Amino acid sequence: MGTGDKLGTILVALLAAIAGYTDWRFRRIPNWLTLPAMALGIAVNAYFLGWAGVRSSLLGAGLGLLLLLPFVLLHSLGAGDWKLVGAAGAFLGPQKLLAVLLVAFLVAGAMALGLVIWKGRVRQTVRNLGRMAGALFSMHLPGPEVSLESPESLKIPFGVAVAIAVILYSAGQFWKA
Repeated sequence: MGTGDKLGTILVALLAAIAGYTDWRFRRIPNWLTLPAMALGIAVNAYFLGWAGVRSSLLGAGLGLLLLLPFVLLHSLGAGDWKLVGAAGAFLGPQKLLAVLLVAFLVAGAMALGLVIWKGRVRQTVRNLGRMAGALFSMHLPGPEVSLESPESLKIPFGVAVAIAVILYSAGQFWKA
């Protein structure tokens, strides 16, 4: 692992840890963290890898933002989580970001399942999943009861799931080195 890879891995893990903490504690991820981090990811990759690093950073950030944009537009994901994934993509590039996102989705799914069971809302969750599937097949938006804006909806901090995935990835990189 080269100096640029080490620095990028440390910085993205630090970003993820701070974002995960703020999302857990305050249920938001601030712009003062994500937007400069995205620029820093591009700058670090540009410094160590030149134009190839800029390209990789822009593709990673763009991929993360593009993949999660539908969830933000449907109000099932917060904009801070969305920008966090974009910033992580700027450090990681597109291939590594996809692996991190897969782990983040698995972690978020486990968190959601645990919360649904803990709150005793399995039946309501299955009913809401049916409504969402029906909305998908009929090509219209689901009702407000399945939106993050609903006071009844259970919410998990996706930034925490992303943080866990990024930190696991970072630890794995150092473990291999």
